[in-house]
Amino acid sequence: MSSEHLNDRRKAPRRAGSGEWTAFPEWSPDLLKSQVYEQILLDVILGELAPGSRLDEQDLTRRYNAGLAGVREALGRLALEGLVIRRARAGTTVSPLDLLEVRQAVEARRLIEPHCAALAALNATADDISRLRGAFDGAAEAIRERDARVLVGMDQRFHAAIARASRNATLARILIPLQHKATRFWVYSMGVDTEAEREAEIAGHLAIVDCIAMRDPERAHAAVLRTLGEFSDDVRRAVNGPGGDAAVSPRLSLA
Repeated sequence: MSSEHLNDRRKAPRRAGSGEWTAFPEWSPDLLKSQVYEQILLDVILGELAPGSRLDEQDLTRRYNAGLAGVREALGRLALEGLVIRRARAGTTVSPLDLLEVRQAVEARRLIEPHCAALAALNATADDISRLRGAFDGAAEAIRERDARVLVGMDQRFHAAIARASRNATLARILIPLQHKATRFWVYSMGVDTEAEREAEIAGHLAIVDCIAMRDPERAHAAVLRTLGEFSDDVRRAVNGPGGDAAVSPRLSLA
């Protein structure tokens, strides 16, 4: 492929045909079932629903003011992601934290997410870039108030937006559950960051958006690797270091 053709691809995003791309309608935050899923997901990530705890569907309908069908669909989606375990007659439980599984998920994420960011630099629309730039609106207040739920929710939506902006539905469907598993470990295993450290992490995330907006796939790829580097080191220490067990003190930082 000629350098002239590569330059043309960087000038404007490619448009996927209607038969090639579906914009994840089941993931729309406007859908009630998606909102129920996100609430349960965040409670699993933050440990409000503890590893190994049994999940009663009727209790969840009351907890989230949701219908039984929505709760069941959310649990089914979480089971596909490996965050809950559903067994006939035994019911549903929150999956335990498995450090080997997390290490493997992080390794896979380091391969896939930088590539998704590079694709996003070629394919993201103006709406995609606007969504990415606005992902951390209000983060300063959340940091001051130490609102882990808000910060983790922002981080989840940011990385999901990169995956969607890649315009590769297959990669996105692989990447987003990997991000969920990584963030769950991050919350459980790390110490509490300072406000300055959290602000620096958000700045690093927004630097990815700048690279995508500049239509520079190489820089976008490198920027994502930088944000993932420290987390990967933390996982290796937890898996291979003394004791090898994840701590339970929550970290409000981002993955």
